[in-house]
Amino acid sequence: MNSRVLSAWPVARRSEVAAWLRGAALDWIFVAKAAFAVLLTGWLAMRFELEQPGTAMMTAAIVIHPQSGMVLAKSFYRAIGTVVGSLAALALFAAFPQQRTVFMASMAVWIGLCVGGASLYRNFKSYGFVLAGYTAAIVALPAVDQPQNVFDGAVMRVSEVMLGILVAGVVSDVLLPQRLGDVMRDGIRAQFAHFIAFVRSSLTGALPRAELEQAHLRFVREVVQIENQRSSVVFEDAGVRVRSPRLRRFNHAFMAVSTSYQSLHHLLNRLQDEAHAPVRERLSQLTSDLAMALGPAGSEPRAAAETDALAARLGALRERIAERIPALRAGLRERADLLDFDTGAELVARIADELHDYTLAYAQLALPHRATALPEPIAFTRATDWLNAGFAAARATVTMLAMGWFWIASAWPEGAGAMIIATVFAGVMATFPDPLRAIRLTLLGFVLGVVAGLACVYGVLVRMDGYLLFAAGLLPFLLVGFYMVTRPALMAIGLGYVPTMLFTMQVRNPMRFDALASLNAGLGQIAGIACAGVAFMLFANASGSAWLLRRLLRRLRLQVVHAARAPLRNLLAQFESGSRDLAVQIVGYTRPGSDEARLLLAWSLTVQETGRAVIELREEIAAG
Repeated sequence: MNSRVLSAWPVARRSEVAAWLRGAALDWIFVAKAAFAVLLTGWLAMRFELEQPGTAMMTAAIVIHPQSGMVLAKSFYRAIGTVVGSLAALALFAAFPQQRTVFMASMAVWIGLCVGGASLYRNFKSYGFVLAGYTAAIVALPAVDQPQNVFDGAVMRVSEVMLGILVAGVVSDVLLPQRLGDVMRDGIRAQFAHFIAFVRSSLTGALPRAELEQAHLRFVREVVQIENQRSSVVFEDAGVRVRSPRLRRFNHAFMAVSTSYQSLHHLLNRLQDEAHAPVRERLSQLTSDLAMALGPAGSEPRAAAETDALAARLGALRERIAERIPALRAGLRERADLLDFDTGAELVARIADELHDYTLAYAQLALPHRATALPEPIAFTRATDWLNAGFAAARATVTMLAMGWFWIASAWPEGAGAMIIATVFAGVMATFPDPLRAIRLTLLGFVLGVVAGLACVYGVLVRMDGYLLFAAGLLPFLLVGFYMVTRPALMAIGLGYVPTMLFTMQVRNPMRFDALASLNAGLGQIAGIACAGVAFMLFANASGSAWLLRRLLRRLRLQVVHAARAPLRNLLAQFESGSRDLAVQIVGYTRPGSDEARLLLAWSLTVQETGRAVIELREEIAAG
């Protein structure tokens, strides 16, 4: 082995170990903060004499997240959903006070509408819709036989949820906070550096179709990820709220240049045979100029001066390209060769311009205090499918009606709990690409949570007295659950384990020990999520329905029609964001690496390039 490699190995190894230790430390900080937030919430709920401290503790466990911005965003929409759901429960009771059948049907329709609304979004707005639906069920169903208690139940539910939200938000934001804004800034820096390096390294030759498709998928996911982070980090950082238009401008610049770059490589790949050698050689001189303007390998801009220098080189490159084109074009005689060369030269010039805009947009984010003109507002267009939303609404409504019928027919004391959980997961999982897999993992977490809850209460807490010992007995079980949340492979299990454990424990004020009630509560939770799984087996989303997947693919192809017919104002931004949002949805419904996934990626790439070409042509015609 080369001595230089041997001497470098310990340094690289030390870097890997240091990175692993940093990641492990951040994970354990989150685990400790999450457990502390749950226990503090329980103590405060008991001090304030709330009826069910367990509800407040569950809320804190559900909204807590490693990044404080995610906690604040989730808490905001959970609070809105809780209030709206409580008001809906009161309204339904007022409308149908003595008509149980009509009341249950109306509740099912309300929940279905909320789940349908949730399906139209892919951020925490979706969570708010789901909360508005199942909070109404949580408030109303326990009071079906005692309608005079519904108002007190609504007030208590809102109080318990708000306490959990408040404690989770304060703990996340005050104790060793991990800022989502820092994560987003690191991601943007990495995206810019990697894209510049990718363009520089791949300009000098052909890029295989498979690599181009994988690069396209990576670019699409980065675009949607930045938009999702932007919509959450505004709750955490006032500076990001001010710079939100710049973030959208940066995202739009990245979408534009990545599409043009992919179009150029498709052309270069087509010109690799010997017959196109004259055109290919002439275009390679232009692409070499562009690669040189990006700087040598490893010179990605990290300081303000480097970013300014890159922007200056790219700004001057367009003039040099325009000067060189006539001389390079002069030796071509065939009409097809001239057309290929003109297309390639135009693409290189456009990429230079768009890389210049992309660099300037990055500089505006990296140097927030630099005085620049405010960018024109650009909206990120989500590609929503009303039929899919209606399908999700129908699934949740049917699930609610079936569980309601079972509850009334069986008179099972925990039928209401099972009904609530079934409707919760019929709504929450409707936004997942593969809900059945997520439900299977969460169901395992539910089973473990029931076992842990019973073991904690009747194996540990019955021997404890006072809240300090209560917390000491509960702490190990919480640490196990929150540690699972930090592991990607176990996250779904952990997200099911912690709330189910707390629900099974039936933490009340004062605490009551009833093994049969606890076991019934746990079985109700398991039965509820199992019924939600059955609902998805009978009424699958696009991951299990070829018809729905074909419909999504057809909607993706129709983006080209939209590009050809819609008004030109802001059309490019609408097309770039809408087609990418659809592509992320479609690819998410397929198994990674499968033939189907590759076919869908190829279609996404084709739609992206065709639609962009149509819009560019329309703009040229409109300009005269």
